Amino acid sequence: MYVPNLDKSNDLNLPMMECRDVRSFKRREIIPVKNNMLWQLRVGAVRTFTLSEDGSMIPLGFWCVGDMFGQPLNCTQPFMIECLTDVKAVMFISDQCKLLDQAMLSHIYQMQSLLVIRHGQVRQRLESFLQWLANKFGCPSCQGQLILLRLTHQDMADAIGTTRVTVTRLLQELEKAQVISWSQQRQIVLH
Repeated sequence: MYVPNLDKSNDLNLPMMECRDVRSFKRREIIPVKNNMLWQLRVGAVRTFTLSEDGSMIPLGFWCVGDMFGQPLNCTQPFMIECLTDVKAVMFISDQCKLLDQAMLSHIYQMQSLLVIRHGQVRQRLESFLQWLANKFGCPSCQGQLILLRLTHQDMADAIGTTRVTVTRLLQELEKAQVISWSQQRQIVLH
């Protein structure tokens, strides 16, 4: 399976912390969480989420290389971390982490961005989410901004608060309108 190098700088340019204990996780694997445990991503991408009372998934963030995430940065229960690609991450005990304040600001900024995206018409929400993905996980290509993170239509639907069927239909509309296209690896290119 192709795993893109998602080595993009994050919102606050958190430096990579020194550590020798790198753990590997497979795509769609759930990373363990504890009240005092933080993770820093070295390879891949993850999303953090919680579950509503009816069991539906509520995304809290999408994280790439260099980002820190974990239970100490969230007040939600349950709190889960799912690998969107094959992942390598380093575990830290939050009491020992000097970058906790910066990591918390990064989480706040991302959650605010995702909340803003969930407002408005569904097509507008999808376009805003694709733009956000292009900014965080994208790289320039000759056609536009190539989004390196491959999400399922269901992942996108969960992020913007709609159904998978609606996302599929809207992606087809955006492709017809030449707002997006697809790379050979079936990644979205935002024009």
